[in-house]
Amino acid sequence: MRKIRRRFEQIQSAEERLVEQAAELRERAEAMPPGVEKDALLRRARQAETGTHVSERSLGL
Repeated sequence: MRKIRRRFEQIQSAEERLVEQAAELRERAEAMPPGVEKDALLRRARQAETGTHVSERSLGL
C-alpha cells in the first residue's frame, strides 16, 4: 500500500517566514518579565534572524 504524501505550497519564502517568526518571538519576549522564559524566546528570535542571514549569503544577496 502506498502512502500519499500531503504537500503544501508555501506562499512566503523561507526568509520571509523566519523574519516574521523572529518579530513575533521578540514581541512576545518584550511582554514578559525578565527570566529564563524571556531569554529562551530572545534566543529563538536571534536564531531565526541568523537563519535569514545565512540563507541570504548562500543565495549571494
